[in-house]
Amino acid sequence: MAEASSANLGRGCEEKRHEESSPESVPPGTTISRVKLLDTMVDTFLQKLVAAGSAGPRLPSGGQPVKQAFSWAACRLPRGRKAMGSEFEPSSTRAFRLPHSLCPLWPSRRPSGIPEKDLHSAMAPYFLQQRDTLRRHVQKQEAENRQLADAVLAGRRELEELQLQVQARQQAWQALHREQKELVAVLREPE
Repeated sequence: MAEASSANLGRGCEEKRHEESSPESVPPGTTISRVKLLDTMVDTFLQKLVAAGSAGPRLPSGGQPVKQAFSWAACRLPRGRKAMGSEFEPSSTRAFRLPHSLCPLWPSRRPSGIPEKDLHSAMAPYFLQQRDTLRRHVQKQEAENRQLADAVLAGRRELEELQLQVQARQQAWQALHREQKELVAVLREPE
């Protein structure tokens, strides 16, 4: 008797589940396939979503199933836009833009399915741009360093010239001083 009551409770739960999850009535004792159960759950979820008001701007019409309305809404492109490969471009400005193959800022990339290739195709232009920027910065810094090095060498040459002038003046002063001593010595001898 306990088994019969638990079996009835189980059937009652199944019937309750079927009644809650499906708008169609299901005879007791029948099983529902997983696909149909999933389809029913999705329909119920979408109906509750629409009832909550968070479905977005395109609500289904009265004769259209909710699931179909959402699938069509997801597949539609925004107005005034035309699909071109994997990118969308406004149809009114299409004539004024360069093709993607000629524009270096917008290389066309399509995922290959291999993460390494996709990462390489996405990151390579960025790294090349960074490398070029760093090269220009290094060249600019090297040119500035060359100018500073030339200025330092010119300053050293001026210092050498000034040292030579100081040595020449010192030698001239020493020679003059020696001559003065000799002259003074010659003048003092007669006494």
